[in-house]
Amino acid sequence: MRQYLDLLDHVLTHGQEKSDRTGTGTLSVFGHQMRFDLADGFPAMTTKKLHLRSIIGELLWFLRGDTNVRWLQERGISIWDEWADERGDLGPIYGYQWRSWPTPDGRRVDQIAKVIEQIRTNPDSRRLIVSAWNVADVDDMALPPCHTMFQFYVSPPGPDGRRRLSCQLYQRSADIFLGVPFNIASYALLTQMVAQLTDLEPGEFVHTLGDAHLYLNHLDQARLQLTRTPHPLPTMRITPGKTDIDDFDLDDFELVDYVADPGIKAPIAV
Repeated sequence: MRQYLDLLDHVLTHGQEKSDRTGTGTLSVFGHQMRFDLADGFPAMTTKKLHLRSIIGELLWFLRGDTNVRWLQERGISIWDEWADERGDLGPIYGYQWRSWPTPDGRRVDQIAKVIEQIRTNPDSRRLIVSAWNVADVDDMALPPCHTMFQFYVSPPGPDGRRRLSCQLYQRSADIFLGVPFNIASYALLTQMVAQLTDLEPGEFVHTLGDAHLYLNHLDQARLQLTRTPHPLPTMRITPGKTDIDDFDLDDFELVDYVADPGIKAPIAV
C-alpha cells in the first residue's frame, strides 16, 4: 500500500523528535490523511504480514461491547493484555462507548445499532458518527481511545444505480509502525461489514491522523519496510446473509489471495 509507505517516508524525512507518555521518544508529524478505495482490494499490509485473526477478533470484541480481555484470550489474542488489570478489565474503553454510551439521565446509547439504522433510513444524514472519546470516562480507561471517532458517508447512486458507503476515522494518536496497519484493516473491515448489512457497496476508507509518530526504537524497522515493494491487495470475503452486526463470528471472514512479506518485529510502547 503506497499510501502507508509514503507516510513512513514522510515521517522519517520531516518528523520532529518529541517526548511521549511512554518515555520512548518519537519522530512525529501533526496532521496526515490517507485514502483507500475499497474497490481496489482490501487494504491489508503486504510489505509485512499482518496477524489477521487479531484484527478481526479485536473488532468483533469491540462490537460485542466487551471491555475484558478474557474473550480475546480464549481465542488466542493477546494484543490488549499489557493494559488490563489483574481481573482482565480495561475500564470503559471502545466497546463500552460504542455499544453502551451512558447518558446523564441513566440511559444507554448503542451508537453502532443507531448509526446502522440511520444509514438504512436516512443515508444522506451528516450525523452518521460514532465516538469513543467520552470526556467523563477518559480517566477511568486503561488506555484512552487512540482512534477516537468515525463518520460514515453514503454517496449518491453511481451509473450502476448503487450507492457506496465510505468511512472516515479520526485518530488522535497514531503509532505508525505497529498500530496504524491494524487500524487501517480494522476500519476497512468495519466499513465492509456495515455496507453488507445496509445493502450498499463499500466505498472509501479515509484515515485522518492527528499526532502521527514513529517511536525511536521503530526507525530501523520502518526503513527496512520501505525497501519492500507492495504486492497486489487481497480480497475480503464475508459470509453473506447476515442481518445484524452481532451475527458475525471469526469464521465469517476469509482474506483471499493475501501475499505479504515476512513480519518485522518491533517492541510495543506501553
